[in-house]
Amino acid sequence: MFNLFAITKGPLKRRLFYPLLSLLVALGLCLGSTQSAPAFSWFDLLRPAIQAIQLSNMSDKQEVALGEQINQQLVKEEVKLYRDRRVNAYVNQIGQQLARESSRPPTKEYKYTFQVVDDDNINAFATMGGFVYVHTGLLKAADNEAQLASVLAHEIGHITERHAIKQMRQMAIALGVASAAGLDNNTAVQIGVDLALHRPKSRQAEYEADRVGLQMLGSAGYAQSAMIDFMKKLLNGPSVPTVLSTHPGTPDRIQALSDNLNPAFADRGDGLNEADYKANIKPVLR
Repeated sequence: MFNLFAITKGPLKRRLFYPLLSLLVALGLCLGSTQSAPAFSWFDLLRPAIQAIQLSNMSDKQEVALGEQINQQLVKEEVKLYRDRRVNAYVNQIGQQLARESSRPPTKEYKYTFQVVDDDNINAFATMGGFVYVHTGLLKAADNEAQLASVLAHEIGHITERHAIKQMRQMAIALGVASAAGLDNNTAVQIGVDLALHRPKSRQAEYEADRVGLQMLGSAGYAQSAMIDFMKKLLNGPSVPTVLSTHPGTPDRIQALSDNLNPAFADRGDGLNEADYKANIKPVLR
């Protein structure tokens, strides 16, 4: 079969891949099912569906292996990591505490990795395999540790519910490219990078990550009101930050969180001391 992704190499390949991928997704969604042509065998036509099933049954080991490769490309070509050890250790400590309270806690085979990205945009995102990224801009925007923890909990929620895997499966079907379903490793990695950086999650996925994250936040001992407070702060700011523009329906999400919050316990918990938080992220504030 003609390998569409073997056309270009290096930087040119990266510049052309994402626009081309977006075009293919749009075409796939518009056309629906692919009609057969003389150049394709019946196996070629059936293979995307078969591989999509394989992707949906991905083991923890396979997910971690793919997530590690996606992470390698992200940190090598797409994002610049913030290297201050103290700040990274602080963020990792919060993230690991939350992950232990999740429905998918860390194991010997499945570990969580929390990394700080040197970028003033207010953003955070996650990839499959337990990888979570938070921008220095978001660290600066948070008022306290509980607000930062609320963002990390939300991103962990995407991981525990396997949203990236489900989204990759949907894209694989829309593209109709056999390798996109997981057997062509290089293409799967490219799609994983695109999902992490450029593809917003569905409203349903955002609601689910909020719900799971809110419960996680409370179980880890943080004040759950921090999740709502941080969303409101960003929503009412001078401009809509990246973390909200790529997470649709923020007002509705705030309302849903408020409905699930017990006012009697909302402000009870750790992480509300602003001075302590600023001291822990002091290198970022310089």
